[in-house]
Amino acid sequence: MREADIRRLSAANLLCVFTVILTAVVPAFFWDGFTVLGTHLAWLCVCSVCVSTLSIILHLVLKPNLPPKRSSFAHKISRFLKCCMYFFMSCILFHAIIVLYGAPLIESVTETFLFAVLLSTFTTLQCLCMLGPNLQAWMRVFSKNGAMSVWESSLQITTICSILGAWFGAFPIPLDWDRPWQVWPISCSLGATFGYMAGLVIAPLWIHWNRKQLTYKSR
Repeated sequence: MREADIRRLSAANLLCVFTVILTAVVPAFFWDGFTVLGTHLAWLCVCSVCVSTLSIILHLVLKPNLPPKRSSFAHKISRFLKCCMYFFMSCILFHAIIVLYGAPLIESVTETFLFAVLLSTFTTLQCLCMLGPNLQAWMRVFSKNGAMSVWESSLQITTICSILGAWFGAFPIPLDWDRPWQVWPISCSLGATFGYMAGLVIAPLWIHWNRKQLTYKSR
């Protein structure tokens, strides 16, 4: 394992962390009354768009997983359309799962769907950027010892941390504290965001500490 790969991963992950932080700070300079809690739906949109854009740019610049051979323009278009379809299906699936876990079915459908979009941005979009619309590769990466690069190990950690963060974020909602951040889906989306950022920080540190055990044999 090259130290250069770990440094590139660390730089990319820190840039993603700073981007998330900036989405909570910068819009307030141009949008009167903008706050993460007060205009939470707007922040969900801003955060999802900014993280998505940065993830795609980093993938195009760093090219962590190069394709085995050059593909035609038609193949690239087909791959892009498949990625868009997978992302939309992910949003619908997360929306359905969130509702099954107790989210309002009709009353807060916009809030639930935007939270599903945010969660898909932290998880599915990262998989699409790294692995493309290849479900077999997804299953390999998220199986035991399935990662074949530092980037795939980071993908494992950030995805799991994002989902766990969203799950833990639901715990305060039923409590009778009457806090503004207990309104659906603020605590869950903040939990997913903090989980995502924690995963971005933890991943390169964990890979660095365990680099001697991580061989990443090609398959």
